[in-house]
Amino acid sequence: MALYTAASLKAELNARGWRLTPQRETILHVFQNLPRGNHLSAEDLYHLLQRRGETISLSTIYRTLKLMARMGLLRELELAEGHKHYELNQPYPHHHHHLVCVQCNKTIEFKNDSILKSGLKQAEKAGLQMIDCQLTIHTICPEALRLGWPSMLPSNWACPRSQMETHSWEERENSTEV
Repeated sequence: MALYTAASLKAELNARGWRLTPQRETILHVFQNLPRGNHLSAEDLYHLLQRRGETISLSTIYRTLKLMARMGLLRELELAEGHKHYELNQPYPHHHHHLVCVQCNKTIEFKNDSILKSGLKQAEKAGLQMIDCQLTIHTICPEALRLGWPSMLPSNWACPRSQMETHSWEERENSTEV
């Protein structure tokens, strides 16, 4: 999977009978400049663009995100929050997977080449071209378990981990945190 430029996105859209609109280009630019490890929902993207003074409707954002995910440009992620998130579909070696706490929504990215290789092998065996391979492992954080998740956990409980930023596999490789 090659990284898209505005010109390559325009060429691919044109080949499919679509246009590179200013809104699509703006959304591509946001994801290209998003720090690694960050994921955006349609609503997150909408609010970010509003703060920048962009006037792209939420419905246009939803349609564009779906289109870019179908093209393989974005990865559509099912994290714990009940709605989809998106990130750039990075080529190897930046390909990664996610550990997600279903209680506090803490997301940790991790890298595992055997998952990617297995996905590639299965796609090739079926005569298909793989555009994405992702594994999301749903977890419960130690804090929620310690407090008796799920039955004993107070309904207004907020995990201290939910205030922490998402960790990418690169950050985890360079830290002592396990």
